[in-house]
Amino acid sequence: MQTLRSLLFNLILYITVIPASLAIILLFPFVKTIFLQSIASYWINFILASLKFICKISWDVSGIKNIPDKPFILVSNHQGAWESFFLQTMCIPSSSIIKRELLYIPFFGWALACLKPIHLKRAKKLTSLKKVIKDGSIKLNEGTSIIIFPEGTRARPQKGLKSFSNSCGLLSANNNVPIVPVCHNSGLYWKNRRFNKKSGQIKVRIGPPIFGNSPKDLTKEAYDWIAANFKEIN
Repeated sequence: MQTLRSLLFNLILYITVIPASLAIILLFPFVKTIFLQSIASYWINFILASLKFICKISWDVSGIKNIPDKPFILVSNHQGAWESFFLQTMCIPSSSIIKRELLYIPFFGWALACLKPIHLKRAKKLTSLKKVIKDGSIKLNEGTSIIIFPEGTRARPQKGLKSFSNSCGLLSANNNVPIVPVCHNSGLYWKNRRFNKKSGQIKVRIGPPIFGNSPKDLTKEAYDWIAANFKEIN
């Protein structure tokens, strides 16, 4: 039964991504990025609602009051596709840090490029870090929040939490904006690189904003908060 549910959900996901992407691509020359992100969020909410209805995967979010009404850096652990979708709906306008290869995916990647993420080449770590700091600072000063997965790659819940890059701490300290840590266990249900979805309730915890002047201390504080909550919900 769960295989059939997963098949139906995937059909909806892949069938609807093309018209949603085309809408963003066609409107790109005429409207602001924040409007395009709003269109993307409507599609994401539809996909997540389909996931909930078909695959019986729901989610419970605590700490939503901790999200500031000014630009901030959202720092989250990374387990799979679910949070890549969900976190986009938490702050608009926002810009995600993504690998450049995603932009080459037909329709989806082209639409993603229209949303103006910060795209990087994983192989060039130092160059990528400099690009995150430069482009991220520009976007923060323009009023756009930044979404970062500081582990760099997805990790299965049983593998634990990977070490964090220092990009979030540098961005926070250099621009005097807070880090908002987010911890979840989505990988228990929408498993990375697995076709079948597992029914259940995803736990999402949003921590209080973290302020400071030391990039290393900021990154460590974000890591420690996420690590403590990771142990409780995974």
